[in-house]
Amino acid sequence: MYKTISDLFFDLDHTLWDFEKNSALTFEQLLGEYNIPVTLADFLNIYVPLNLEYWKAFREQRIDKETLRYRRIKDTFDRLQFSIDDEMVYTLADAYIQNLPEHNHLFPGTIKVLKKLKQRYNLHIITNGFREVQSFKMRNSGLSPYFDTVTDSESVGVKKPNPLIFKKAIADANCDPSSAVMIGDSHEADIIGALQVGMHAIHFAAAGETLHNDCVMINDLEKLLDVL
Repeated sequence: MYKTISDLFFDLDHTLWDFEKNSALTFEQLLGEYNIPVTLADFLNIYVPLNLEYWKAFREQRIDKETLRYRRIKDTFDRLQFSIDDEMVYTLADAYIQNLPEHNHLFPGTIKVLKKLKQRYNLHIITNGFREVQSFKMRNSGLSPYFDTVTDSESVGVKKPNPLIFKKAIADANCDPSSAVMIGDSHEADIIGALQVGMHAIHFAAAGETLHNDCVMINDLEKLLDVL
């Protein structure tokens, strides 16, 4: 299936860059720095699923960027029944965005795999993340040198799984969809989105996602070296 592949497109968060680990470290730092008497475990227990819900709404253009940044924090404290004013919510929201890219944990084997794949393929990023944050993440974690192009949703104006972002990434890479593979963690955004424009796909399902037959599924990045 992959004999004619020339280009690999990766999602960034939850695929190469360990978002949950880096996010937890950031909130641990902020809760301490601002003397907020909430345990990290209690905060994350509510925040993590809420954040996923709000990102889905953002991806589907039901909310904007600022609503996402505000509501995921405000609603978490509301559910914890912890009183917090809007000024502090905005302070935490801004501090989170500023501090998150300072953490640079990648999934196990990421650099090793990219080094080997780079010898055989052109590598690219397609991300729904915020442009300035994603760029900082890539530089700080050592990912930037491995990728020829980075296509982000802010620049294109639409988010995965919208076909336009995939078509823009393919055009920037100057390759044919049939010669490209999308590798990502989201079945909806990465896999379905890529397949709809004629790309191949590999689902990085490290968090125990539901099994499906739409494409190859892996739970370890090093398995890419076996299937590609």
